[in-house]
Amino acid sequence: MHKRERAFKTLALWGVLATTTILATQSAGAASPKLEPKVIVVAGWENGADTGDAPGEYQFWVERHHLDERVPVAGIPTQILRRNSDGVYGIVLKDGVTDLAALALDPHFDLHHTYWIFTGISGVNPNVASAGSVAWARWVVDGDALREIDDRAIPKGWPYGLYAIGAEKPNTLPNDPNHYGSVTDVAELTKAYPLNRGLEHWAYTISRNVPLRDDPVLAERRTHWAGYPNAQKPPVILEGETLGALRYWHGAQRNQWAEDWVRLWTKNQGQFVMTNEESQTNQVEMRLLARFGFIDPDRIMVLRSGSNFSMPPPHMSITQSMGDEGPGQAAAFDNNERAGAPVIAELIAHWDRYRAHIPSVPENTP
Repeated sequence: MHKRERAFKTLALWGVLATTTILATQSAGAASPKLEPKVIVVAGWENGADTGDAPGEYQFWVERHHLDERVPVAGIPTQILRRNSDGVYGIVLKDGVTDLAALALDPHFDLHHTYWIFTGISGVNPNVASAGSVAWARWVVDGDALREIDDRAIPKGWPYGLYAIGAEKPNTLPNDPNHYGSVTDVAELTKAYPLNRGLEHWAYTISRNVPLRDDPVLAERRTHWAGYPNAQKPPVILEGETLGALRYWHGAQRNQWAEDWVRLWTKNQGQFVMTNEESQTNQVEMRLLARFGFIDPDRIMVLRSGSNFSMPPPHMSITQSMGDEGPGQAAAFDNNERAGAPVIAELIAHWDRYRAHIPSVPENTP
């Protein structure tokens, strides 16, 4: 199916869903006021129960913010929102981005003034920070759509066999946008989704001095990173970009690709810090929901924490390092919530101001 035809069918489907939503709202009557979440924390997965057992990405948010009340989402029997009496909600995406669409289309909710914190664990770039560190993203960069040549067969002088569709070699932007079949403007091919920089820096300035959890095992592992001074430091809160890719990649060569790919699509303004498998799909969905008027894209924040490094330390085999999240997960779960908590507290404490006016701090503000 041609891309443009797929796009028209997608628009048609959204039109049907939106019409259905309007009709459902009208039939339900105006007796029940809509729920207006002030903040929604979005996690990707959870171990077991939402409370009381080994934590995943969601549990610390549920327990520490007392998200005790369960709220169903229409049409998705597996999905249960949680909320507290202050208007803070949490959702774990059991069904992926389908849950975001279902929530937006549910006529019981008004999300136009809602702030979003997309949270979760990631691989962290050892050139920038250590495991347990937390980063507020300025961009989410998509690492999925590209051309790939087996690294054993790449042309001489190429650093790797990954490059942009429509480009001729790595680290160059597409020169022929019509490689996609229906695109005539190279700008439409961007793989970097910008977030509200003023809101992001505001969140960072509020949270940057929060004490973070460390771990003796993490501290011992940091000693293996000779030549990587930032990887040897205790966990920190910083600003930096999230790269989403469905494939779970690992290693020094791919880490170089990630750094280059983020710089390429952010025009040398962004820095690769965190990598995970779902940030890009979440942002594509949220931009679609914004285009149809369900949410405000300027209220989206992305907060990721490093559970492990994106490459092995010196003198360790890549197969030994791959997927070895170990003690880093617990610290990453914990520190994600620690960094987000003061931002939520400020939004709730001054909701009379922030409901209508999005907070912002200029990026050059110390």
